[in-house]
Amino acid sequence: MVEVKNLSKSFGDHVVLNNISFNVDEGENFVVFGRSGTGKSVLLKCMVGLLEPDNGDILINNKSVVHIPIKEMNELRKRTGFLFQGSALYDSMTVRENLEFPLTRNFNFSAKEREAKVKDVLEKVGLSKAIDKKPAELSGGMKKRVGLARTIITEPELILYDEPTTGLDPITSKEISQLIVELQKDLNITAIVVTHDLICAKIVADTSIVLRAGKICYEGEIKGLEKADDPFLKNFFSSELVDAEAGEI
Repeated sequence: MVEVKNLSKSFGDHVVLNNISFNVDEGENFVVFGRSGTGKSVLLKCMVGLLEPDNGDILINNKSVVHIPIKEMNELRKRTGFLFQGSALYDSMTVRENLEFPLTRNFNFSAKEREAKVKDVLEKVGLSKAIDKKPAELSGGMKKRVGLARTIITEPELILYDEPTTGLDPITSKEISQLIVELQKDLNITAIVVTHDLICAKIVADTSIVLRAGKICYEGEIKGLEKADDPFLKNFFSSELVDAEAGEI
C-alpha cells in the first residue's frame, strides 16, 4: 500500500529525516514510534503533500505522490484520512456539521445519504448522542472520537494518525487505541500511526519502526524492543514504560 524510498527532509542545517525507507502492507497498522522531534509528523506531512521532501520518493498504491499535480494530490487526499493531534474540529459547527463538511465539500451525496453516514460513523465510535453538540461541550476523548469519525466517514483506503492519544489520560488513551484497532479490523483500513505513546503503540502496532536522529534504528514488532541489544532502545523502552505506568496510578 505504501512504499517510502530513501526519503530525506531538512530544515536549514537541521536534518529531520535522513534517507529512510520502509513498506506498509495493505490492511496493516504500521506504527512510527519515537520521541518528540524525531520527524514523525514531518513524515506524514510529506505523504499528503503538505511538505515536499528534499530527496527520495513515496508511493501509495504504486503511484508516486512526490511532485504530482495538485489535482492528482487532491484526489489522493480524498482517499486518505488524516487524524490531527488536536482533532481539528470546527468550533462553530455541531458534531453533525463537522462530519458532513468533508462529504458536502468533496462528494455528491444527498442529504439523506449524508445523514445516514453521519449516524453510522458516530455509532461506530460510540457517540450517537453527541450528534448536535458543539466541540466546546465535549471532553478531550470525545473530540478524538469525533475526529476519528470524520476521518473514516469518507471511507478512506489509508488513514494517517498524528499522535492520536496526545493530551489524553491513560484510560482514554487505551480506549482510543483499542478503537483504532477495531476500526482497522471492521473496515480493513491500512493505517500509519505516529506516536511516542508506548501504550498506544503496543495496542495498535502490527509492525513498527523507531526513529532516532532522522534514521530508522529499529524495525519489527513492538515487543522486540523489550529484547533489543541497542542501549538507546533499551533505555527508551524502559523510560517510556515507567512514565506510562506512573501515569496510570
